[in-house]
Amino acid sequence: MSNRTRLATFQRNNKLGYGAITDTGVVDLSARFGAQYAGLREVIEAGALPELAEAAKDQPDDFGLDQISYEIPIQNPEKLICVGVNFPSRNEEYKDGQEAPPNPSLFIRFPRSFTGHDQPLVRPLASPQLDYEGEIVLVIGKGGRHIAEADALDHVAALSLCNEGTIRDWVRHAKFNVTQGKNFDSTGAIGPWLVPYEAEEQLADIRLTTKVNGELRQDDRTSRMIFSFRKLINYISTFTTLAPGDVIITGTPTGAGARLDPPQWLKPGDVIEVEAEGIGVLRNTVRDEV
Repeated sequence: MSNRTRLATFQRNNKLGYGAITDTGVVDLSARFGAQYAGLREVIEAGALPELAEAAKDQPDDFGLDQISYEIPIQNPEKLICVGVNFPSRNEEYKDGQEAPPNPSLFIRFPRSFTGHDQPLVRPLASPQLDYEGEIVLVIGKGGRHIAEADALDHVAALSLCNEGTIRDWVRHAKFNVTQGKNFDSTGAIGPWLVPYEAEEQLADIRLTTKVNGELRQDDRTSRMIFSFRKLINYISTFTTLAPGDVIITGTPTGAGARLDPPQWLKPGDVIEVEAEGIGVLRNTVRDEV
C-alpha cells in the first residue's frame, strides 16, 4: 500500500461504498463501518478519519480496482467553495495592469457539476468551450467561524484534487457572475480519493500539474500561491461558518486552454490528468452530452 492512506467513495454493484485504495485493490471500510458512518462526510464529522486509516492498514483487499467506479469523495458537502486567480501568472493573464488582489475571488459550485476519477467530463450541448483547471482541494474536518490563520490548518481533515472544468463563454454571459459557466452538470471532477492531512509539508511547496493527452499544460508550486491555504480558510470563515466535509478548491495555475493561441477546448477522446505530489493523479476523459 502507498505510504499515505487513500480513502475513496465508489460504486460497486450499483451500491455506494467507501474504502481504502491499495496498489492492488480496495479494503471495503463501508462493510466494516457502514452502520456507524453512512459516508466519508460522516466519518469526517465524527473525527474518525484517522481511525479508518488505521483500520485499513495491513488488511487484505476485499475486491479489485476493476470492480469499482470512483465517485466524488464527499458525496453531500454543505459547501463547495472555489478560489479564482490564486497564482501570480494567472493574475498576469488578465492583462489589466492590476497588481495581485488584496482578497481572494470566490464562487460556489454545486456537487452535481462534478464527477469522479476515471469518469468522463461532459461537454454540454450549449457550448463547445469546455476547459480544464487543475487544483488542490482542502476538505474541512473541524468546523468554525473566524478561524485565525495560525490555527487554520488544524481545521483540515484531508486533501484531494480537482479538475475545475469550466464552460468559458458561459462565464461571460452576464455583467457580474461566473456561476453558469462553472456549474454545468459533470463538467468538473474531484478525486480520486482523500489523503488524510497530517502535516503542513503535505501542502507547503508541492508541484501541481495538468496534462492533456500527455502534454504538460499547467505546472506550478503551492509555495507561489497568492493566498495561502491558511489565508483562504481564515478569509472564508470570516463570512460563513465552515462545516465538516466542506470542500475548498484552491485555485489553478496558468495554462488553461482558453489562454492558448488559438484556444484549445477539450473534446471527446481527450485525457486530462491533474497531479500533485503526495496526493495522486486525477484522470478524466471527455464525452458529449446526449
